[in-house]
Amino acid sequence: MVSSIGKMEHQEFGPPWLIPMLKADYFSTCRYHGDANKSECNLFCLDCCGNSLCSYCLGHHKDHRIVQIRRSSYHNVVRVNEIQRFLDITCVQTYIINSAKIVFLNERPQPRPGKGVTNHCEICGRSLVDAFRFCSLGCKLGGMKRGDRELSFTQKMKHGRDAYELDEPMTPKKMRRAPMFNQLIDTQMFQYNLYGRNGNSDMSCSSNSGDEGTNMSPGTPPIFNHRNSSRRKGIPRRAPF
Repeated sequence: MVSSIGKMEHQEFGPPWLIPMLKADYFSTCRYHGDANKSECNLFCLDCCGNSLCSYCLGHHKDHRIVQIRRSSYHNVVRVNEIQRFLDITCVQTYIINSAKIVFLNERPQPRPGKGVTNHCEICGRSLVDAFRFCSLGCKLGGMKRGDRELSFTQKMKHGRDAYELDEPMTPKKMRRAPMFNQLIDTQMFQYNLYGRNGNSDMSCSSNSGDEGTNMSPGTPPIFNHRNSSRRKGIPRRAPF
């Protein structure tokens, strides 16, 4: 349950699940499935805004939005491709660990600043690349609480969708449903006769119902018999003196 204070923080600083996700206790043994193997709590449900979950708890969170929390240098991280669908992580430095781009959840104070580093996190003072202002999502939240109105976790609003949901990649199944794709099929470009014979189209575009993708394949080009169409050579004649 999200309290009235949590709702106010949602309006000002982001979605209602952000602060619970940052404060949740991860990588502890699940109190419901402690006897099972691999029962550590490294998942978080964005729809329930409760505590962390283990993989056996997912049966009670069907069709919910779940993100997986990972560990790096004893700090909690989340992959960018998971969290970026729901949050605007602009100004937060990202890192590449095990070939995956990640972002840290909470601040990581640095005892000694790096030599020659001129840019630091505005909240905890950790060394950063010049293009970023914060080292974690929690530090960006701290910058917003200080009154910086330029900062926001809100994604650009999409028509008829959640404000925190990012555009998803266009798959073949979604492509068939896209209005622009349907308009493209109706244009003369798709109905154009590739080889211009008898007004029949040699380019086919078929769409089957179900989960099958859209099949677009050009027709077979006409076969020309170059042997018969070639001109026979004449009898060689000797040039006159």
